[in-house]
Amino acid sequence: MSSVGALVRRARRLRPEGFPWRAPTWPTSLERAAPERHLGVDYDTRWTRRYPARLARAVILDNVTRPLAHLVASPEVRGEEMLALVEAPAIYVANHASHVDTGLLLSLLPPQVRHKTVVAAAADHFFDRRWKAHMWSLVLAAIPIERHRVNRRSAEDTAALLRQGWNLIIYPEGGRSHDGWFQAMRGGAAYLATRTGRPVVPVHIEGTYRIWPRGGKHPRRSPTRVTFGTPIVAAEGEPARRLEARIDGVLATLADEARTDWWTARRGAAAGTYPETRGPAG
Repeated sequence: MSSVGALVRRARRLRPEGFPWRAPTWPTSLERAAPERHLGVDYDTRWTRRYPARLARAVILDNVTRPLAHLVASPEVRGEEMLALVEAPAIYVANHASHVDTGLLLSLLPPQVRHKTVVAAAADHFFDRRWKAHMWSLVLAAIPIERHRVNRRSAEDTAALLRQGWNLIIYPEGGRSHDGWFQAMRGGAAYLATRTGRPVVPVHIEGTYRIWPRGGKHPRRSPTRVTFGTPIVAAEGEPARRLEARIDGVLATLADEARTDWWTARRGAAAGTYPETRGPAG
């Protein structure tokens, strides 16, 4: 044992030290620049909007995502005629209860819309690893956004895509529901609509929480109902907060329609008695 220990100590003494055998040290007197970030909100998605990636995504969406979404969710679609009233590009605003939502919603859009739509995705969840960023950017044309704070550059990049003719799917709740009820809405969609003048298409998705709730291990089959509302256009000079309240009210009406019927939901909206969408206070 003593001979083995002596050999180890001798090997340590003979091991080269310092540069170039080890990484060089940084002089303490010099300020070190922050390393460049290539993930999260800084991930560059431009490659996903070039023709090869768009062609691959179209094949995946039409031949994999759409059949799977319809197999698992068996969607009943209401208000589909509203899509004919939409002047593209548009902002599709939906409630969010499951990872199934995006694939299901994309599968229900007309092909010419589906193939030119980007999806706002949480930068800290879908873009925290390089393989995840590559995968979701290719499969869903996902773009990273900050969901916990306002990021001006991210908002400007998204607005630029709308001006370039790309449609947008965005979930104003900022994440999936914990219990199937609505969460508090954030103003990103309203800000983009007032900034670009593009119409907002409210969409209520009911039933995906049963398929794959937050924290669920794997999806299971269950029927769903997707309701498209009348497109909303921001009035000239309308503040984003007021438009946000309008969008919230329409989504609440669509949620009421899913539970009752069209006439009951519209009577409640006309009376200003929107149903409870965020669950009991407890």
